[in-house]
Amino acid sequence: MLIPLRDDNLIRRPTVATVTIIGLCVAVFLYQEALPGRSGEAFALGFGMIPSVLFGTNQLDPRIPTVAPWLTIFTSMFLHGGWLHIIGNMIYLWVFGRAMESAMGPARFTLFYLVCGVAAALTQAFVESDAEMPMIGASGAISGVLGGYLVLFPRARVLVLFFWGLITTFNLSAKALLLWWIAIQVLSIVLASKQEGGVAWYAHVGGFVAGMILVHLFRPSRPPLTPIPPTSTWYDPRKGPWGRSSGGRRGPWG
Repeated sequence: MLIPLRDDNLIRRPTVATVTIIGLCVAVFLYQEALPGRSGEAFALGFGMIPSVLFGTNQLDPRIPTVAPWLTIFTSMFLHGGWLHIIGNMIYLWVFGRAMESAMGPARFTLFYLVCGVAAALTQAFVESDAEMPMIGASGAISGVLGGYLVLFPRARVLVLFFWGLITTFNLSAKALLLWWIAIQVLSIVLASKQEGGVAWYAHVGGFVAGMILVHLFRPSRPPLTPIPPTSTWYDPRKGPWGRSSGGRRGPWG
C-alpha cells in the first residue's frame, strides 16, 4: 500500500479552501460519530446519495431526516463511513489539494472540487441506478483533484509511505503514482462483484476523468512556477526539480 505524505510543490499562497473542506469533513464525521444508537445510519441514509432515490424509483422512510434528493449529491461529499475512510481521504486531499488550490486560487479550486464531486456521484448513480445503499465520502471529488494534479504537475515528486510486510518511504513521480492509483480503481471494477455496500469505484474513475478534463477550464491563464526549496531533505540540489539537470525553474506543464 502506498500513502502519499507530501509533494515537492512550493505552496505560494494560504490554502484556505483545502483546510476549510477538511475541517467541514472532520466536523461532520465527528457529529456522525457522536449520534446515539442507529441515528448515525439514519444520518447517512438521509444525507448520502442513493441512486434509486435520486432518480425517483425509491423513497426513504419519511421519518428519516433528509434533504431534496439532488442536494444529497453535495451533502454526501462530507460524510464518511469510518476512521480509515476519512483519514485516507483527508491525507490525499491535503497532499494534492494544496498545490491545486495554490495554482487555481481558493474560489476556482472550491468550484472545481464540487463539480468533480458531482461528476463522480452521477457516474456512480448512472452505472448503478437501482442501488438502494447510500454513497458517501469525499473520494469522488478528491479523485477529481488527483486527475487535475496529473495534468498540472505530472513531473512533481511525491514522498510516499510504503508498507507491505515492511515500512519504508521513497519518492515517486506524480505521474507514476497517480497512474498506478487509477489503474487500481479500474482493476477493482473489473474484479469486484456487484454488491451493495462496497466501494464506489465508478465514482473514483468518473471523478478522476472529470478532473483531467475540467482542469483545463479552471487552471490559471499563466502556469505557476513550482520551485523546490534546496533545503529539502529529499531534494538533490545538483538536479532540477524534476530529477535532472536544469538551468532554470519550470512550470507544471513542462
